Amino acid sequence: MIGGLLPLGGYRLHAEFREPPAQFAGCFTTFYHVALDLDDPASRVTDYLQPEWGNIRFFCGSAPDAEIGAIRVSGAPFVATGPSALPCRFTLGPLRMWGVGFLPLGWARFMRSDARSCANIICDGAAHSAFQHFAGLADTLCNPQASMDEQFDAIVNAMTQMMRPTRDDARIARVHRELVNSEHASVRDLADSCAMSIRMLERLSTKYFGFSPKLLMRRQRFMRSLTTYMLHHDSHWTEAMDAHYHDQAQFTREFHEFMTMNPSEYAALDHPILKSFMEARARMWGSAAQTLDTPR
Repeated sequence: MIGGLLPLGGYRLHAEFREPPAQFAGCFTTFYHVALDLDDPASRVTDYLQPEWGNIRFFCGSAPDAEIGAIRVSGAPFVATGPSALPCRFTLGPLRMWGVGFLPLGWARFMRSDARSCANIICDGAAHSAFQHFAGLADTLCNPQASMDEQFDAIVNAMTQMMRPTRDDARIARVHRELVNSEHASVRDLADSCAMSIRMLERLSTKYFGFSPKLLMRRQRFMRSLTTYMLHHDSHWTEAMDAHYHDQAQFTREFHEFMTMNPSEYAALDHPILKSFMEARARMWGSAAQTLDTPR
């Protein structure tokens, strides 16, 4: 269990990260709990999540207003997202929230739909066939009488009952490790490093990762750059850019594709939740963003 209190102007964010038990190795980013308190309970804060893997989140208190592209959800206490290559804009009031981040292996073992069919979606998890089998967790995770340990145990017990290994497990883990730990110049290079054909790599990528290998490689490069910028308060985009970008023009195009705005527009926004959460995650967990997590 790793946690910390982050005092912010007008509100306080407390983030706690719990490591999933060993039987789930490679399946999850973290099980995490967030408490957001506002000096004015009627106020709201708005921020943008960067592209990430699939998540389920249970909100107690105020429910979020959130959108990915043209897809919006409002007032749902159980919000689910598929793997994304777009930002999620969200608005929050005072709340307590449990979240579970699914790595590609976790998607393969726990989800009821291919990742590609859920890419870039946000939804009421209780109403979507890919996620509704998790809805029962809300009974404990949103029970104010249940302790944090009891809520954590409820997640572990539910996941233990639901987990089903697949014949692709080893291949999924290998592709994921190569994506995060290595830098490949082409899809062919990635396929060779994973000891599989390009066709096999394409199949695995779309089914369990949600996107083509080429887009996943581009998303990793972009997220390395964005994370560097977010963690270094005085840095400029030119300093944060990944070395594999040819020039700033290419980076700007990629930034607009993944965040639907230019770097200067993003830098001009306040990031009351994300910046603090990423700093806490990097300090307490060793990785600032889900997409940079290796399959532990």
